[in-house]
Amino acid sequence: MEPRSWPEPAPEVARAVRAKYSGRQVPLPVAVRDRLGELFADAEFAEAFAVTGPRGWSPGRLALVTVLQMAENLTDRQAAEAVRDKLSWSYALGLGLEDPGFDIHVLSQFRTRVAAHGLEEKVLDLLVARLVEQDLLAAGGKQRTDSTHVVAAVRDLNRLELAGEAVRAALEALTCADPDWVAQSVDVASWSRRYGPRVDSRRLPTSRTRQQKLAVDFTRATAGT
Repeated sequence: MEPRSWPEPAPEVARAVRAKYSGRQVPLPVAVRDRLGELFADAEFAEAFAVTGPRGWSPGRLALVTVLQMAENLTDRQAAEAVRDKLSWSYALGLGLEDPGFDIHVLSQFRTRVAAHGLEEKVLDLLVARLVEQDLLAAGGKQRTDSTHVVAAVRDLNRLELAGEAVRAALEALTCADPDWVAQSVDVASWSRRYGPRVDSRRLPTSRTRQQKLAVDFTRATAGT
């Protein structure tokens, strides 16, 4: 990794964002970039990355992706798609319209490196410091949360997505192997509505209780198949 300053928002992206949100409140990623600038500098994460080998994605910008991912309740796959598809995310990250983004596994690799080097609190510390600097947060007090909660919440969403995809894959395999058994043993109409579309095509619940209930449903469905 070679620490570098974040690029400014691409002019064509900036023009599109300003036109789309003229007279309206801009989305969170745009507000964050406009107000807080380069929130997470690459150098803050340098100890977790090698100085040789293929050039990787900016760890500072991956940290911002992780924060936005948590704020919007997205899995890694959905966050990677947001980086490629959402103008507001491109604006915040300083990406051009033609930037291809990154593979979804980059996010889990980033979290693993951060945890392995004890940098879980780095993102929160930098965020709180910048908010205090901008008079958006009072110094001291209890306006904090555990950074490990952000990492854990994203990890749990990804596990839930994998569990749901496992159920969908099992049903598809059974349908190919023994369609008559599936027709007799499974409420096909109900299962098709629930497990037909890919899990990553929908928003997973934000409530911990609802996430746990969905996980139980996936487990029971797997046992039933």
